[in-house]
Amino acid sequence: MSVMAPVAAKKLTGLVAATFTPFTAEGELNLSEIGPYIDFLTEKQGVNSIFVNGTTGEGMSLSVAERKVLAQAWCEKAQGKMDQVIVHVGCISLKDSQELARHAAEIRADAIAVIAPSFFKPKNADALKMFLQEVASVAPTLPFYYYHIPAVTGVNVLVRDMLEDIETLIPSFRGVKFSGSDLMDLGQCVSYSPPHWSLLYGVDEQLLAALAMGCHGAVGSTYNYIGCHANKLISAFENGDIVRARKIQFNVQELLRYAMKLGFDLGVNKQLMNEVSGLSLGPPRLPVIQCPLAHAKSIAEKYHSIFPEC
Repeated sequence: MSVMAPVAAKKLTGLVAATFTPFTAEGELNLSEIGPYIDFLTEKQGVNSIFVNGTTGEGMSLSVAERKVLAQAWCEKAQGKMDQVIVHVGCISLKDSQELARHAAEIRADAIAVIAPSFFKPKNADALKMFLQEVASVAPTLPFYYYHIPAVTGVNVLVRDMLEDIETLIPSFRGVKFSGSDLMDLGQCVSYSPPHWSLLYGVDEQLLAALAMGCHGAVGSTYNYIGCHANKLISAFENGDIVRARKIQFNVQELLRYAMKLGFDLGVNKQLMNEVSGLSLGPPRLPVIQCPLAHAKSIAEKYHSIFPEC
């Protein structure tokens, strides 16, 4: 294998936790929580892969320097404990994305992912592919994933269109984190994908539908604290016990429906993780507003009433 050939990585399947970024009360990085965080995921939730510096991790609110420090800390602390660390390197600036991609290769991340730029938006699939190609080209040894989240980016390019001949442009391309609700587009992506790609779904309350469509796994924020139950959902589905899988999915939906009535957003989600895990992940960074403690406690009570201990 040549030096520039993509690393032969194990196919990414199962649950991937989209990690929150630990902050101090003053809003600075709190790297001391990363080790205990990883232990909580592996020992309490049965989640062995992570997606860092993404939406849940407030990656777009962090400086490039902060994202480098975080990525390195996650990779170092996860070594020997987790299967894969996927580092999100997407930015509005192409040059910043490339800098983060190079750094991810230097710290031996298992893969990188890139979100579509959201200020000057790619107008079509070809423009999006050109942007992704430029980022991937500076870290050709790392498996590369496209992170599709149109509700946040406003980029509504069909992923299936973007996938057309993508591996010709990006030999290291290995799949999609599909955080959209268009199940037709998702299904067409699964249908088009070769065996070595991974289609990972990112709308946690619709995981069962994605599994039925043929997704290979899922990346989400709720897997930080309901990972053990989502694993049971996946096992039930794989064993043909659709009734049980459906019951667990409905429980997830019941929790999120309750949370949404209280204004469920990243700030609430992060505080809920604090309440459930016992970790000290701190507040979110502005412009995300810190969750009222009473709301988080109320949602945590709902969580404990729905989900038994694993």
